[in-house]
Amino acid sequence: MSTVAESSHSAQRPIDRWFAHYSGDHRNATNQLLHVICVPAILWSVIALLWCIPAPGTWFRAGFWAGLAMLATALFYYRASRALGLGMVVVFVLMGLLTRWLHDSYGTQALLALAIGVFVIAWIGQFIGHSKRFEGKRPSFLTDLTYLLIGPAWVLSKLYRKLGWSY
Repeated sequence: MSTVAESSHSAQRPIDRWFAHYSGDHRNATNQLLHVICVPAILWSVIALLWCIPAPGTWFRAGFWAGLAMLATALFYYRASRALGLGMVVVFVLMGLLTRWLHDSYGTQALLALAIGVFVIAWIGQFIGHSKRFEGKRPSFLTDLTYLLIGPAWVLSKLYRKLGWSY
């Protein structure tokens, strides 16, 4: 009995409604594959771009703005789903460590150039996936900008389902 109550309760969660709509705009297998590749790439590129913004004052170091954005976004995900929120924290930590290493190894200018390149190429991939050749539907974020945040969680939820984890 509690399983039925839990499943009907979980179907009412806002994250499930977001995912249902997002999934409706991403039914084509090629588009889904492109999203699994491009959405994390875009997420990393945004983190890297924010990393390149100079930190205020002398108390903060490079990456301050990226860290602030990751914290705020992790709270958004955690509020929507604790399991996804914690998973996104792991994603953010790994992306933050990669970005810090790239920044420390190659400098701000190289990181900025790489981030811009990845951002542009990944968005091209996204729009190819949504083209008439594959999905044939507009990207979800064109109807509501919140879908820019839903995309990474949707990709992570696909991994969770593959691993048999609930979110």
